[in-house]
Amino acid sequence: MDADIQAITAFLESVHPYDTLPRDELASVAGSFRRMVFRANALIYVYDAPIGGLYLIKQGGVEITDGNGALVSLLGPRNSFGERGLMRGGIAVTQARATEDAIILVLPGTTFTRLIQTYPAFERFFNRRRGERTGADLATQKVADLIARRPLACGPEATVTEAAQRMRDAHVSSLGVIGAEERLLGIVTVRDLSNKVLAEGRDLATPVTEVMTADPVSLPPTALGSDILHIMLERRIGHLPITEEGRFVGMITQTDLTRFQAVSSAVLIRDVVSSITVEEMAAVTARIPQLLVQLVGSHLSHEVVTRLITDIADAVTRRLLVMAEAELGRPPVPYLWLACGSQGRQEQTGVSDQDNCLIYDDSATEDDRGYFAALAKIVSDGLNACGYVYCPGEMMATTPRWCQPARVWRDYFRGWIDTPNPEAQMLASVMFDLRPIGGAAAGVFQALQAETLEVAAKNSIFVAHMIANSLKHTPPLGLLRGFATIRSGEHRNHIDLKHNGVVPVADLARVYALQGRIPEVNTRARLLGAEAAGVISASGARDMIEAYDLIAMTRLENQSHLIRAGRKPDNYLAPSDLSDFERSHLRDAFVVVRTMQSAVAHNRAVVS
Repeated sequence: MDADIQAITAFLESVHPYDTLPRDELASVAGSFRRMVFRANALIYVYDAPIGGLYLIKQGGVEITDGNGALVSLLGPRNSFGERGLMRGGIAVTQARATEDAIILVLPGTTFTRLIQTYPAFERFFNRRRGERTGADLATQKVADLIARRPLACGPEATVTEAAQRMRDAHVSSLGVIGAEERLLGIVTVRDLSNKVLAEGRDLATPVTEVMTADPVSLPPTALGSDILHIMLERRIGHLPITEEGRFVGMITQTDLTRFQAVSSAVLIRDVVSSITVEEMAAVTARIPQLLVQLVGSHLSHEVVTRLITDIADAVTRRLLVMAEAELGRPPVPYLWLACGSQGRQEQTGVSDQDNCLIYDDSATEDDRGYFAALAKIVSDGLNACGYVYCPGEMMATTPRWCQPARVWRDYFRGWIDTPNPEAQMLASVMFDLRPIGGAAAGVFQALQAETLEVAAKNSIFVAHMIANSLKHTPPLGLLRGFATIRSGEHRNHIDLKHNGVVPVADLARVYALQGRIPEVNTRARLLGAEAAGVISASGARDMIEAYDLIAMTRLENQSHLIRAGRKPDNYLAPSDLSDFERSHLRDAFVVVRTMQSAVAHNRAVVS
């Protein structure tokens, strides 16, 4: 066996499904590969043209787009591509371009076909029919299910040489750097070793902490696969650590995503991130209604649909923040942009206004206030232009009251808790749904949130007022098993699935979160957290979640129906449009919500 085949064989041993082949077969397959080199931006193959074989990346990166130029995936070493074309008559169904200098190994189509027919592992790996059924597998996968192997890490005392040896031996391109109790300190990649050690002539005994990326962005195992792709696209990174309460539990790389296609939400994220003007972003967000139709039509759960749609709003917000800072200059002190309302809860649908605020560091001077007022106006105006219209109640960072230093925000929450008048109840309900979107002062909010939950939960008078506030919106239940529909106006004989449907559940979940000191702001996550904390019983939680799922999904399906009919989506549904079966189940869901409201009103909350 010559040196080239030996090198390819060694490489294939680290690539699935080649690692399942018998030794003799692996050597034979290694000899079949043709080595090709592509410069950055070079086309590897084009859409609707004969394809040369199965492509396997040995080094570099590749971008795969569809026939319309929309991004399908970003690939790195050990990723294969081109199999769909080979399995559909030998004609490319995508286009491939090198994103950087790349070395590609090409397996002849005849060899690929033989392997598919001979080895079940190959057939299972390359047959993507199940993934193509909805086009949304990546979006709906839990991050925990995408982690390909046990976490590989080194301690902060390790040298760059030891880190390189560990990566070589494990055939990986990154390591976590962990401290006491396996807490993640940073990550180091092959690129770090190349750019920061070899290129700069550093001593090979340099501690890995000097070249690692410290405090990297990470996701929890419960996040969605779409979160991974969105972060990778926005930040242009190929390695994403997974942490659970600060502990390093795994690493997701582009290699782990090769079996999945990016859904349309990721394409919109990409287009938002690459937009130069607000007008370009507005053209992207104008496609959200069609995305909603596609996602609902794929029979995805409502919490996945609303998360994906909210992700786009988050990306728009962050892009506007970048544009604002480019126009105004670097911020004088750290700040944090936060969303509340449906964006804060990650529950946006096809109808969303903007609700946001801004917290900046207490060291800001009076002159610095002008900077943040200007930044808020640029971002808020941009959101409005992109379809996230101004909040009718002016719950926006452009309102001076909601653009303040951290000490003022701390006073706000204390005042609402100490003096829970009607306005305080309303404001507290909104602000308890805050979620950081952009900026560099997340720690300030986390401390404020923890402190507020602790103090508020201990104040029985405030909790009682929050309970009273949660009962202001009631389900639309009428007499004789009917619905209480709107009696006049444009929406006569309709029910409001927002204010009388999902809002009552969101309000109750907020109360449960307060009682259980639960930091999550997403409604469904709050209900699950309330059950885990013993705030509500297992049976009460199950009934409430099932009722909420039905109401929220009915709302999305109604919006999708309106969009397909060429109308703007709204929150109003005519019960007469539903079948008897659907009406019966929807009414049962409303009964569950009313029952839980009654329990809370009597201070019982179905506690187990």
